Amino acid sequence: MGHLEDSLDQCIKCNVCMTACPVAAVSEDFPGPKVVGPQAQRFRHADQPIPDASVDYCSGCRVCNEVCPTGVRIAEINARARAALVAAQGQPLRNRIIARAGLVGRLSSGPHAPLLNIGLGLRPVRWAMEHVIQIHRDAPLPAASRHTFRHWFHQRGQRHGLRQIVYYHGCSTQYYEPWVGQAAVAVLEHNGFEVIVPDQKCCGLPLLSNGDFVNAKRYHVYNVAQLLPYVRQGIPVVGTSTSCTLTIKEEAPELLDLASQEVADVAAHTYDIFEFLRSLADQGELRTDFRAIRRTLPYHPPCQLRAHRIGVPVLDVLGLIPGLRIVESQAACCGIAGTYGLKREKYPIAMAVGEPLFQFIRTSGSELALCDSETCRWQISHATGIRTKHPIEILAEAYGLYPS
Repeated sequence: MGHLEDSLDQCIKCNVCMTACPVAAVSEDFPGPKVVGPQAQRFRHADQPIPDASVDYCSGCRVCNEVCPTGVRIAEINARARAALVAAQGQPLRNRIIARAGLVGRLSSGPHAPLLNIGLGLRPVRWAMEHVIQIHRDAPLPAASRHTFRHWFHQRGQRHGLRQIVYYHGCSTQYYEPWVGQAAVAVLEHNGFEVIVPDQKCCGLPLLSNGDFVNAKRYHVYNVAQLLPYVRQGIPVVGTSTSCTLTIKEEAPELLDLASQEVADVAAHTYDIFEFLRSLADQGELRTDFRAIRRTLPYHPPCQLRAHRIGVPVLDVLGLIPGLRIVESQAACCGIAGTYGLKREKYPIAMAVGEPLFQFIRTSGSELALCDSETCRWQISHATGIRTKHPIEILAEAYGLYPS
């Protein structure tokens, strides 16, 4: 587990990360990425490996990594320090619950979902949650779906195409936003692909973010085993959650030191869906039979997308739609950071971090905003009252495959 920690020797103490960190800018509880990252890591050793608890206030947004001029893996150093903290001190019940996105989703979705959603909207229930398990009473909890994405996919039957592609839907599409997966499948099939949906578990990012590396490794190994047979046949894997695809491509392998050829092969053939669609467009293989959409929409490229280091493929692909104008947010982060902003002590920080983005959305004059990340979408809608969609829904609409 040394290569990430070794990068701390490249730290030149320039303090660029300290200036850019959105959490340190709004909270005194987090002294900054340099302080808890490379600086503190030098003093952690076998006799005293437990880090200061302030490292748990790092949201993992990776802004520090983006701005570091020497390539120090600050966010990853902090994530491993948090895991050491959890290993030494244990995890609160709240973190064990919210880190298991797949289990929570399975328990939430189904015929009982409408009643559950009503219950979770009641202020006395939210007050009790805040005081019993320390999930903030105003935290943006998603509404569970009556029907899962996989139920819809299997009910409709398999559609054949000239080429095959694997879809990794993730927990949010499976249990909360099945329409995102439906739009993705429609777009891929419209472009001649037969979509395969293999068995899969949560990508493990909520577990990684909450310091549970043991279970995150178990999930990642399982997903690699499910995806590898397709990858070995030359079938690409795409996902609509930038967080999930980043976890498969980079975050889990690096944080967990999973360096097998199998893990590397799956990582190398996994793509964010707009990254993949842009590659089709570059090769002249993307269908462009678009209907005009005469709208101007604000768009936020989330932190996890920027961590892919692939530019902003949504702008490139949606830019092909006649009449559509996308205005890109320059905000650093929405603040939610997956499960970070759900926590009672971190919710005010998350809202303060996201305020520049919320202001951008509010003043856009649009009744709709776009973002690739599910938790960012929920956070934006929670803070602004404005509807949010995944950009794939707009692409499906332009193809005439999806309602406006």
